[in-house]
Amino acid sequence: MSEQLKPRFVSQTELDRQAEFADAVLQLKLPRSSYYIRTFGCQLNENDSEKLAGLLESMGYRPAAAPEEASFIIFNTCSVRENADDRFFGHLGLVKNLRRDHPDLLVAVCGCMMKIEEHVDKIRRSYPFVDLVFGPSDIYRLPELLYRRLSGSRRVYDVSSEDLIAEGSKVVRERQYRALCTIMYGCNNYCSYCVVPYTRGRERSRKPAEILQELKNLGRQGFGEVMLLGQNVNSYGRDLTSADGRKLNYDFADLLAEAAEQSDIPRIRFMTSHPKDISIKLLDVMRAYPQIERHLHLPLQSGSDTILKKMNRHYTVADYRRSVMAALERMPDLALSTDIIVGFPGETEQDFQATLDCVAEFAYDSAYTFQYSPRYGTPAALLAEQLSPEVMTERFGRLVELQNANSLKANEQRVGQIYEVLVEGCSDHRPDMLTGRASDNHLINFSISPDQREALGQEGLDDRALGQRLEGSFARVKVTLARTFSLEGEWQQLTRPAPDTVRPSCPPADLNHSA
Repeated sequence: MSEQLKPRFVSQTELDRQAEFADAVLQLKLPRSSYYIRTFGCQLNENDSEKLAGLLESMGYRPAAAPEEASFIIFNTCSVRENADDRFFGHLGLVKNLRRDHPDLLVAVCGCMMKIEEHVDKIRRSYPFVDLVFGPSDIYRLPELLYRRLSGSRRVYDVSSEDLIAEGSKVVRERQYRALCTIMYGCNNYCSYCVVPYTRGRERSRKPAEILQELKNLGRQGFGEVMLLGQNVNSYGRDLTSADGRKLNYDFADLLAEAAEQSDIPRIRFMTSHPKDISIKLLDVMRAYPQIERHLHLPLQSGSDTILKKMNRHYTVADYRRSVMAALERMPDLALSTDIIVGFPGETEQDFQATLDCVAEFAYDSAYTFQYSPRYGTPAALLAEQLSPEVMTERFGRLVELQNANSLKANEQRVGQIYEVLVEGCSDHRPDMLTGRASDNHLINFSISPDQREALGQEGLDDRALGQRLEGSFARVKVTLARTFSLEGEWQQLTRPAPDTVRPSCPPADLNHSA
């Protein structure tokens, strides 16, 4: 069967079969059924963990607040950078003692790392207490894999080579204010440093009707924000076909417009966009709908055309510049963020200076900056011109210094302005303040005066309880102080209360403790 004709979706028959396995696990009436999921990596992995939690709860499991309290621990892994690998194996090693003290403890490992055979071999060889191993496309098969283990199989290592889409999964949302919605899986770009095409497979788009129905349901549940996710959302729809096999003329801009028109969700975000694929049509849609975020994450990776070519990025700095200018012409208030890799093999001082020039020119509001990490199986890992750690660290320091100055300047320009903020709860770093984000993705920590608390009828609550009560609401906040990575402000007015329908009946604990 040709690749074009291979089924990309899990059949209803197979989904029904998995539901039977879930019911069989439920009928086992396990005496201690609690789960703890530790998630490493990106928001796509977070959304996968929410689906894992949904499957587990359909089998009678309930969330545990800590791994020590769980009867089933799942590690959802990331393979993008080496430090994520190291952190995962460090956490897995700690579970060995838990397993010794609790012989009935089940341990599973899933996610992108499990698509790399050397990692599976290492687990088989060095961590024999791991009961289940499966890949990112095998999440829907968890009921069957778990039932096999509970029915007597010593270990179940089953990583499928098929990359399919399973619709209709129950999802346990981690947050009360923001829902994650994966619109596509995989990547076709094969950047020379990136392992994702090998671990997530080729691009597969979900059907528009399925996505829009999920978004409508989220809107009815009262979520204040949704994040549309894909490795490259601008490629969405290229693989979609009609019932008779003809290619659909439907892209991400079409989906985004329909999401804004039909979902009744106050704020819509998306990531990640690839510079070679971003379109004027998409920018026009962003401008046309106020509920679409005023923020664009556009990874530059390098400011050197020579390095961009070695990275297999398929755009030049001039191409990138045209896209940024087109976006800012349409949305002057747009916040811009990016990804940058320092120390790609063969990067000269001149190449790096070109990156610094771009960071100065584009004046990013924020940036995710990384030192190059060779990934097993990628072309870049085989290049002879690997830079020394000392050179990478020195360059990284210069880049961070410049970007921090950009971030502070961008924040200073917002002092005195009033923004509508989606309240996320109490600030992690300022427990006496609440925190939230504006439409442009800027983080704002803010205080509420005693008079305002009284006006809200919440004068008797401490700060943490107040944050929990207001989580998911929208409020106008006046910015009073700029810091490098955040803003501070004062509550002005509640504009949209948090609907009770969003609050989960069972707290998801540390479901998505990303690392």
